[in-house]
Amino acid sequence: MKGTNTKTKTGKVNKKKIIVLVSLVALLVATGCLNYFLTTRNAKTTVASQSNDAVTPTFFATYRTDREATRAQEMLYLEDIISSTEADEKTVADAQTKKLSLVGMMETELSLEGLIKSKGFDDCVVTISTDNVNVVVKDAELSLDEASQILNIITSETDYKASNVIIIPYV
Repeated sequence: MKGTNTKTKTGKVNKKKIIVLVSLVALLVATGCLNYFLTTRNAKTTVASQSNDAVTPTFFATYRTDREATRAQEMLYLEDIISSTEADEKTVADAQTKKLSLVGMMETELSLEGLIKSKGFDDCVVTISTDNVNVVVKDAELSLDEASQILNIITSETDYKASNVIIIPYV
C-alpha cells in the first residue's frame, strides 16, 4: 500500500507541473497575440492621428518592440518557475538553462545586427533559433557581394553553417 500512495502523490505532482507549464505556454502565446493586436491597432491609431510629415513606425522598429516584449514576458515566466517553491530541481535547472540560453541569443542577435549595420546597411533584424539564423535587411535588392558580407558575419560570429542562414531583403 505504501508504494501505491507514493506513486499517486508523484503522479499528482507531475500533473500539477504539466498543468503549470501548459498554462505558462498558453499565457505566453496569449501575450504575444495580444501584444501584436494592440501594437497593430496602436500603430494604425497613431498614424491616423499624426500629421502627414510625421514618421510612421517601420517594420524594423515594430519587430524590435514585439521581440523585446515577448522576450520580457518569457523572462518573467522563467523567473516564476525558478522562484517557485513547487517546482522540482530539474524544472528549475531547465528554466535557468533556458534563461541563460535566451540571454545569450539576445546578446548575439544585438551584436550581429550592429556588425551588419556597420557594413553600410540602413537597418536589419536578426533572429536566432535552434536551427537557423534569419536576417532581414533593409534593402530592396541584395547583391551577391552584400549577401556574402552578411553570411560571413553570421558564420564567423556564430557556430551556424551557411546552409542555416536565411537572408531576406526588405524595403
